[in-house]
This record gives sequence, C-alpha cells and structure tokens, in this order.
Amino acid sequence: MILIRFLIISICILYIIRSLARYLLPFLFESVVNKAQQQYQQQKHNYNEGPKPDGKIRIDHVPQPKKGSVPDSEGEFVDYEEVK
Repeated sequence: MILIRFLIISICILYIIRSLARYLLPFLFESVVNKAQQQYQQQKHNYNEGPKPDGKIRIDHVPQPKKGSVPDSEGEFVDYEEVK
C-alpha cells in the first residue's frame, strides 16, 4: 500500500515538473540568449568606437607561448629520416 502511494505521488510530481519545465525553460533560454546578444553588441560597439589614427599600431592581444613548446633560444629543429 505504501509503495503504491509512493509511486503515484512520484509520478504526479514528475508530471508537474515536466509540465512546468515545458513552459518555463523557453523563457529562461530566451533571457540567456538576449543577454549574450546584448554583451556581443556592446563589445562590438566598444571595439568599433573611435577612428584609429593612420600609421599607429594597436595590439589588443599578445598570445602567450604554449606550454611544452621549445623556445626560439633553444636552437633549430632539424627533420630527420629514420633508416631501417
């Protein structure tokens, strides 16, 4: 008797959650997408803001060297063929 009651209550709760999720999730995703679009538009506006003077170089990002890569001061890499 207790098991049947537990199963019925569980099924009802899952059905209610599923019904609510069907209506609430699209609104949540829409708000997340709208927020991302606003941030993109703001970044695009900030990047394009103001004319750049001629002859000037502006570096926005300096790439960091990859871990495990050999620095230029270590010498040249020479290809070789393995002879069997």
